[in-house]
Amino acid sequence: MQSTVIIRPFDDGDLPGAAAALTDVHITDGYPVEGVARPENWLRSDDVLAAWVAEAERRIVGHVAVMRPSGEGAAPLGAEQNAEGEQRIGVLARLFVVRDARRRAVGERLVRTAMGYGLSHDRRLVLDVMVKDQAAIRLYERLGWLRTGRTTHHYGAGRSIEAICFAAPGT
Repeated sequence: MQSTVIIRPFDDGDLPGAAAALTDVHITDGYPVEGVARPENWLRSDDVLAAWVAEAERRIVGHVAVMRPSGEGAAPLGAEQNAEGEQRIGVLARLFVVRDARRRAVGERLVRTAMGYGLSHDRRLVLDVMVKDQAAIRLYERLGWLRTGRTTHHYGAGRSIEAICFAAPGT
């Protein structure tokens, strides 16, 4: 894939393409560990504050969202470290890029877009990433995100996996 990739705000018409991309990423990478049975619902959660897609040749090839804290993962840790509590926290989430669009800085551009939103909306961005997702960990560290702790990501019927918590740089 050598076409130009644009990053733009998510709109409702993007839902089928974003769901297809999410399903594709799950097949190739095992991410996400939940939400794949109903990807449209997972992408359009009521907790989403803002979301963006990466588009190439009229095809959705990536996605990222900033979400309200839901009381798990990196959000409580971020709130503990922030005197204003969870109302000033945004959770960077739902980041994925299809395999044939990788190595073109699509993930980085999506993360930087979300970071810009956090700065312009006075939200401290945090996230947690499962330890199995080493490429994502390298991306966040390369962009200056700071490790703030560890958590356990719970999903499915009693399943869990260790995750690393991060906070955006400068927050």
